[in-house]
Amino acid sequence: MANKPKHMHQVQEVFRRKVQGESNRSISRNTGFSRTTINDYLKIIQDNGLTPSEALSLSETDLHGLINQTRKVSPSVSNDRKLALEGQLPVIRKELRRTGVTRLLLWQEYIKDNPDGYSYTQFCYHLSLDKSKQQASMHFEHIAGENMMVDFAGSILHYVDIETGEQVACQVLVCILPYSGYTYVQAMHSQKQEDFIAGLNNALFFFGGVPRNIKMDNLKSGVKKANRYDPDFTDLMYSFSAHFGINCTTSRVAKPKDKAHVEGAVLTAYRRIYAPLRNTTCYSLSELNQAILEQLNKHHQQRFQNKPYTRLELFAEEKQLLSPLPAQAFEKYCTTTAKVQRNYHVQLGQDKHFYSVPNQLIGKTLKIIYDQNTVEIYDSLTRVAFHQRVSRSHGYTTLKEHMPSNHEAILQQRGWDADYFRTQSEKIGPHTYAFVNLLLVSRDFIEQSYNACLGVLSLAKKYPVERLERACERAMLSPTISYRQLEKILIKGLDKAPLAPQQIKIPLHENIRGKQEYK
Repeated sequence: MANKPKHMHQVQEVFRRKVQGESNRSISRNTGFSRTTINDYLKIIQDNGLTPSEALSLSETDLHGLINQTRKVSPSVSNDRKLALEGQLPVIRKELRRTGVTRLLLWQEYIKDNPDGYSYTQFCYHLSLDKSKQQASMHFEHIAGENMMVDFAGSILHYVDIETGEQVACQVLVCILPYSGYTYVQAMHSQKQEDFIAGLNNALFFFGGVPRNIKMDNLKSGVKKANRYDPDFTDLMYSFSAHFGINCTTSRVAKPKDKAHVEGAVLTAYRRIYAPLRNTTCYSLSELNQAILEQLNKHHQQRFQNKPYTRLELFAEEKQLLSPLPAQAFEKYCTTTAKVQRNYHVQLGQDKHFYSVPNQLIGKTLKIIYDQNTVEIYDSLTRVAFHQRVSRSHGYTTLKEHMPSNHEAILQQRGWDADYFRTQSEKIGPHTYAFVNLLLVSRDFIEQSYNACLGVLSLAKKYPVERLERACERAMLSPTISYRQLEKILIKGLDKAPLAPQQIKIPLHENIRGKQEYK
């Protein structure tokens, strides 16, 4: 850039090379200065009655004064242009915030009104200098135990639903104590109120104490109406702060520096948690949070850069200044109602997930009380169902005892396999077990034999076990076996007859040829 200030040791190098007899062209090639600039420096010392060797004997301060006092280009013009632009900077800053306005457009308007003004490059340079002045950062000393800053990370994590195989996206809550840098990170299904409050609750119990203040962004899950001076928090947030005896504040809208520590903690989470877990597959939310906690513990035990202590060691001091936790965690139950559908399930609209109730309640409207982990369903004052909460949208959670008997039989049938029938038949006796085994291998497609095996097991309810055992023993003497054959033996009482060795006699007749025919 033109007129860019030079360090005095660079100027001294020009004079040193001149004393050594180098030409201006050679000095320009070795120092990077233009020959015009070199001529200017030599003319300045010559006009002041000095030689290059005498200029070298001056201190850097004296040489700087000599060069800069003498070498000025059109000072009045330069100052006038600068003052004119500085006067317009407040308007330019305001215009740049308007949609579609660019620096090029503003320069074109500027140069039209100021033909002798700065070039576009110089114009952008002065705008950058002004911007850096406007963005000056102030250093704050944080008091131990004073604040906890919270925010959600912009990027999400995933776990794999073991039942469906789909990837479930999770929001990530980050909480930090600015004094020590001690951090809590938790993955959760959403940024909704109950998840957000549960995450704050877990964070305070993770820290083992309560700071005096929580500073958050203007999240809809915590703030009903944003206001710079008096924000309106949600009722649930007010209940939470009253339970823990903690004050809640918000940062200014679009002012991330108000909570710079948690913004930095989010970046740290990307590097210390997201990156190490990028190739790790978790199969539940709890498994994902356990993996996060392991990486978090490693992070806390790493020393600060250029400091002899860790976050964990610094937190040990801060923890003593935190207020004690209440005896119980904060619990907030939400309530809603739902009508029992013909499939004896009610829908929790919050998650769009269905939960079963006793089938006798089809058509009734029931009350649902739920929190982050559980779902309770009431008919008037009687609890009729209790489920662990599942966030899978359009999924079903069904208890066997809620089904009609015919549905339960269908469900049981869907769970049949060969091992089931072998186990049940073995409980009856060895002959029944052997007969069922023969049935299972009698069909090319093994599932086709399940109904026949079920029929054998049902015979144990109609006849004494001893008779069924003898009937199976007799039936296995036949070349082919089937359930119908076994049933006929029991109906006709053939199982009561003594077993006789089978003798196959072929009667003699004229169509039978002797062994002589096969020579």
